[in-house]
Amino acid sequence: MAQSETTVGSVVGAHNEWDLLEEVVVGTVEGALVPPWDTMMEATLHDKGLWDYFKEHGGTSWPRELLAAARNDIDEFVHILEAEGVTVRRPTPYDFAKPFATPDFEIASSCYALMPRDVLLVIGDQIIEAPMGWRSRYHENHAYKDLCKEYFRSGARWVSAPRPQLGDASYKKDFVPPEEGEPMGTILTEFEPLFDAADVIKCGRDIFIAQSNCCNRFGIDWLRRHLGDEYRVHEVEVYDTHPMHIDATFYPLAPGKLLINPERVKRVPAMFEQAGWDVLVCPEPLMPETHPMFNCSRWICMNVLMLDERRVIVSKGEGNLIRALQDWGFEPIPCNFYDFETIGGGLHCASLDIRRRGGLESYF
Repeated sequence: MAQSETTVGSVVGAHNEWDLLEEVVVGTVEGALVPPWDTMMEATLHDKGLWDYFKEHGGTSWPRELLAAARNDIDEFVHILEAEGVTVRRPTPYDFAKPFATPDFEIASSCYALMPRDVLLVIGDQIIEAPMGWRSRYHENHAYKDLCKEYFRSGARWVSAPRPQLGDASYKKDFVPPEEGEPMGTILTEFEPLFDAADVIKCGRDIFIAQSNCCNRFGIDWLRRHLGDEYRVHEVEVYDTHPMHIDATFYPLAPGKLLINPERVKRVPAMFEQAGWDVLVCPEPLMPETHPMFNCSRWICMNVLMLDERRVIVSKGEGNLIRALQDWGFEPIPCNFYDFETIGGGLHCASLDIRRRGGLESYF
């Protein structure tokens, strides 16, 4: 296992998902809006029964009671992180309600700064602004600009992927999301490079990424070429009727331990077996079927956050996963998060690793 220079003392530095977490950005519910209805929505939203809700309420504030419950969850998450010794940073308030237009599209509003994991990709000492495929998230990076400027002035590298156009040419005309059992398909064309940062997960010198309704092959090729020979970028084969992001599907938790979604991962890359990794299958979610979920599925349960190779923050209601993590040698820290998951994503989505204490290694 080859090790390069350490990131101890660096302002920005994260090479994997499990080195000791020292600083993190956590999202905020302040000003969060229902995403306005747009081209991407049918492709990414699993529950067709909610489409009318987004069409009617898109661009308006979430109901007060949903925001209050989500705020309680994120406050508890921040408290746990700080109690465990992690420095927590937050996005700058931003007016998401303003409509905006470009030469290629116009839209009623932005939506939120709930999930920094989607927007910024931290690899080593580099912050990459992702070329996101949702038009309503086109300016979401503005909520993190102050932090990026601060980190840059303190020595980090900071770059933006090619700014997407997101006109009609970026999406397949008359796209129909596949039904369960039908071949997987995504709405994106290969007109321009697109990916969300959460389509990517880090494992030292090996970076794993999956095509989704936010990530096309052009985006994968751009990231591979941008990172250069220091990293190996691997495309993971997944199956999902409404694919979006990799961290509730394929998640290296610690050296030698890979967590997978049994419904979405059809083939684990051979490199894991060849290196002797344990493949851990996520147990069935326990979130009640009746719990309201607008943006993701109950499998958001596996969207955990590692504090180091043993400590892991996990959604409190997921007893099956908590017990499994204990059996696998981890130390789960439960956190109420169902209500944040109602309007956003999981614990991993709601946070962005800025600095983990450790060096760049190869695990294969």
